[in-house]
Amino acid sequence: MPRRPTVRLLLRVLRWAAIGYLVVLGVMMFFEESLIFFPARYPEGDWQPEGLVFKDAWFQSADGTRIHGWYLPHERPRAVVLYCHGNAGNVSHRADILQILHESVGVSVLAFDYRGYGRSEGKPSEAGILADARAARAWLAQRAGVAPGRVVLMGHSLGGAVAVDLAADDGARALVVEGGFTSLPDVAAYHYPWLPVRWAMRTRLDAAGKIAAYRGPLLQSHGTADTIVPYRLGRRLFEAANEPKQFVTLPDLDHNDPQPVEYYRALVAFLDEL
Repeated sequence: MPRRPTVRLLLRVLRWAAIGYLVVLGVMMFFEESLIFFPARYPEGDWQPEGLVFKDAWFQSADGTRIHGWYLPHERPRAVVLYCHGNAGNVSHRADILQILHESVGVSVLAFDYRGYGRSEGKPSEAGILADARAARAWLAQRAGVAPGRVVLMGHSLGGAVAVDLAADDGARALVVEGGFTSLPDVAAYHYPWLPVRWAMRTRLDAAGKIAAYRGPLLQSHGTADTIVPYRLGRRLFEAANEPKQFVTLPDLDHNDPQPVEYYRALVAFLDEL
């Protein structure tokens, strides 16, 4: 039977461990948005990438925040695409992707920076970036001369959840999701299993809860070696979606690895079927 001083020491250790746990939880809750959004503000990045011809797009979000993007029109586009990027960097870091989409896939494409990213004003938040995507689609539809519902919505990682939200609420000609997740709390629980993040997080981006409201074509892809968003979360999102849908498994691909040629072939075939 332990002696009384040993019991007191044990209780003291447990008490300080509990206090430390609550402090860590409180800090992470306080800085939640800083742990989700990693914007690179202008002039960080390459804003004059060699070989990429684009037009600067400027428009206002619903609350008046000024948003910036790059627009690459195509003379005979296979589709008109709104590209929503992930949670880090800015549009200038997607120059290679935009060039492939424009030249190899053959689409007119607008990639935009959420508020607080690149040259866009403001500070990112869940409601803010969703509003920015709606404003971006409205600008693109008007500029390309198509109805908003004829725009193909495409997003990578966090951008996939943004695209799902927009498609679920307003429809789309098609939805393309790369490295998508069910919800941000699910991703956080994968990285911090010792914290009650599903209960504590305010930022949800609940793609799995929204995608059933979308009833158009879906192309989804995910790498099997994804260390940021587990492959299983991508599959769960796909399972929650309606038909018609297609899932492309990318063997040994990590979250931020360049998409392989096989993926872009599948994307071209998908768009042609529209």
